[in-house]
Amino acid sequence: MTHEHLVVFTPSGMRGHFESGTPVLTAARQLGVDLDSVCGGRGICSKCQIAPSYGEFSKHGVIVKDGALSEWNAVEQRYQDKRGLKKGRRLGCQATVQGDIVIDVPPESQVHKQVVRKRAEVLDIVLNPSTRIFYVEVEEPDMHKPSGDLERLVEALKSQWGLHNVQANLNILSLIQPILRKSDWKVTCAVHQADKNATPEIIQLWPGLYEGTIYGMAVDLGSTTIAAHLCDLRTGDVVASSGIMNPQIRYGEDLMSRVSYAMMNPGGDKEMTRAVRDGMDALFTQIATDAEIDKFLIVDTVFVCNPVMHHLLLGIDPFELGQAPFALATSNALRLFASQLEINIHPSARAYILPCIAGHVGADAAAVALSEAPDKSEDLVLVVDVGTNAEILLGNKERVLACSSPTGPAFEGAQISSGQRAAPGAIEKLEIDPVTKEPRFRVIGSELWSDEDGFWDEIKGSGVTGICGSGIIEAIAEMRMAGLLDPSGLIGSAVQTGTYRCFLDGRTNSYVLHDASAEGGPKITVTNPDIRAIQMAKAALYSGARLLMDKFEVDKVDRVILAGAFGAHISPKHAMVLGMIPDVPFERVTSAGNAAGSGARIALIDIDQRAAIEKTVQQIEKIETAIEPKFQEHFVNASAIPNSDEPFTLLNAAVPLPDVNFNTGGSGGESGGRRRRRR
Repeated sequence: MTHEHLVVFTPSGMRGHFESGTPVLTAARQLGVDLDSVCGGRGICSKCQIAPSYGEFSKHGVIVKDGALSEWNAVEQRYQDKRGLKKGRRLGCQATVQGDIVIDVPPESQVHKQVVRKRAEVLDIVLNPSTRIFYVEVEEPDMHKPSGDLERLVEALKSQWGLHNVQANLNILSLIQPILRKSDWKVTCAVHQADKNATPEIIQLWPGLYEGTIYGMAVDLGSTTIAAHLCDLRTGDVVASSGIMNPQIRYGEDLMSRVSYAMMNPGGDKEMTRAVRDGMDALFTQIATDAEIDKFLIVDTVFVCNPVMHHLLLGIDPFELGQAPFALATSNALRLFASQLEINIHPSARAYILPCIAGHVGADAAAVALSEAPDKSEDLVLVVDVGTNAEILLGNKERVLACSSPTGPAFEGAQISSGQRAAPGAIEKLEIDPVTKEPRFRVIGSELWSDEDGFWDEIKGSGVTGICGSGIIEAIAEMRMAGLLDPSGLIGSAVQTGTYRCFLDGRTNSYVLHDASAEGGPKITVTNPDIRAIQMAKAALYSGARLLMDKFEVDKVDRVILAGAFGAHISPKHAMVLGMIPDVPFERVTSAGNAAGSGARIALIDIDQRAAIEKTVQQIEKIETAIEPKFQEHFVNASAIPNSDEPFTLLNAAVPLPDVNFNTGGSGGESGGRRRRRR
């Protein structure tokens, strides 16, 4: 007589009755429980580890007794001796059901693992990549049952893994016969499937059981920098990350300069395409070298980028993006071979490019929407991805608006007299004493402030070399709070401010942050042209946000998320003093890090999210700042620090700003006066 026993799997709670002798892995598969296995239950991969539980479980209505699973066997002992199993663990393909049992599937044994997304948040990212690995044992050829090696491999994938209609390209056909015979008809296949409805395709074969991994690359192609994250497609982990300056910067620092270059120089678009592809390929090589992996093992890539970068990466002339109505060649997501982008990785590696939202709102904004999900927010959230071209999203569960704002490269440290990229020695944080007007600062590479013991010894390797984007933001905001800078953006003289650090520099004044010129080092100053560059950048940023608020018919937002590699290092207080973002309580301003890069990574490791963002993009309302009349009005008001029209009530209650005016004539004063009269 056959006995059936209750099997309960946690944490899913799935349950069913199974006959004595049923392998736990078989029970899991029949119930649809998420239990991993690469070898197909042959006891050689150890991916199906489970943790049986014993005792009384009133929640499940079951008492689990000793002997509920079969005894430890030789296969498990062999694995224990070779690799080791955690105490209490069993192999699901070896342990069989002998009684009622509660079985926990640990996170590392789940196929669709949940991955820590970023920062301290633990959000659900399902590990569901486009390419996965399967071990199979293939039937040997038989004179009486004639069929090809590929056909028998395809049949093995169908019978052992449930993969139907599997295809293979010519590369695989040239490898299949020697590999099958060398490995005694046991092979591991890497199978690519773009989505659940797509045809699976074998893209790689290894003899026997391949216990290594395969990789994907998530790339944020920005106007100024290219950042990439190498991810293990079997765990979802980021193995290595790096970035380079976008080599296109020599053709123009901002997007429209590059469009103009393409317009004015026949073949200019092809030059820029070649430059960015060469840079991308070099970055991939660098990251693979740093991670000590073969570039050939990178089988999938995801790209996010703004529309101009999108077109130039694809080899499309961006001419139409330089004039209204700013038409894209395509706004849809693209599924390509990486080789079509001249990236030298696995020959069958794929490239997925997220959809663009509108003419100047690109795939990077779509990636931010995927990462930060404003469409799922209960309150009204403003997401600002700060960069050379800022992407701005405003919305909640009811509605999401998006626009792009041309901030230029000043936030990245470009166009600043002592500016530099974020690197050891760059001033990144700064405070100015409101009484003495003396500064103190921190540089990248040290946690000490410049007035603390040990600072100069700690940084002697790098020294103080310049000021990066977050540093210049804090410097200008601190100057405003210390009364060194008036609302129009003019720096006061030494007499007006009471400090020798303010000095006449041409026709306007500058402020000295650090002077090592006597020792042959740099003299780091904040000049009036520096302030003008930041004013223009922050005014463009704020104006884009304010325009979306107008469209939403609101005068305030509930919270602000600062995204982007640069946005992650901006102090909310200093951003508010400068007038970069709308007036909200400081504690309601948070950082999302590189949200576009996070969105690229999400799309890389969970192909279902690709379909989700393609649908979401269709529902986002696109606002084109270039043709909105109110943008210029907001821009003029936002040029003041913090703003000449908005009251910034919450800011003024928390940080009262000195009422100073250094408009005493000269070119700088006249410039400030003209701005006020224009209102």
